[in-house]
Amino acid sequence: MLLRILDRLEEIIIASLMAAATLLIFVAVLHRYGTGIPLLYPILFPINLTWAQELCIYMFVWMAKFGAAYGVRTGIHVGVDVLVNQLNPPARRITVLFSLFCGALFTFVIGTMGAKFVFELYGTDQVSPDLELPRWIVFLCIPLGSYLMCFRFLQVGWKFWRTGELPHHDAAQVEGIETDVSAPKAVR
Repeated sequence: MLLRILDRLEEIIIASLMAAATLLIFVAVLHRYGTGIPLLYPILFPINLTWAQELCIYMFVWMAKFGAAYGVRTGIHVGVDVLVNQLNPPARRITVLFSLFCGALFTFVIGTMGAKFVFELYGTDQVSPDLELPRWIVFLCIPLGSYLMCFRFLQVGWKFWRTGELPHHDAAQVEGIETDVSAPKAVR
């Protein structure tokens, strides 16, 4: 139950950030080029969107950190397994578990260093240039995203250790559409 909530929250955060950043960029571009139209200039010029680029950068960074954890969970994170798949099953099992442990260790270290950095920033009055957000809020994505990714590596490792299965993304499969595998294929 708790894992389903975490999975859904992760997906909502990623989708919301992606949609909001796309919409904000669209509005900023319309504003930028709309001020060049003499009729719209008096209406659009007083609107200040200088902060839009900074906010979009932050939203994409947050999206990337949570997206990497999502990628580990669903099997779409970058991985080169050509040589690993050539190994005999016992060696493959050990290699996969070791690599998942290394991923978990690396993301745990990055999360811990990020948490230390955010904790030190929290005590300062530093703010972002345009939005004037406290800098610790901006950098909070590093420990949150890294610890979530660490958890996902451990989750995948635990499942692989128990079942021998890794999450695998089928590029041909579309979520929400069921296909009948027994249906005859079209003849060309």
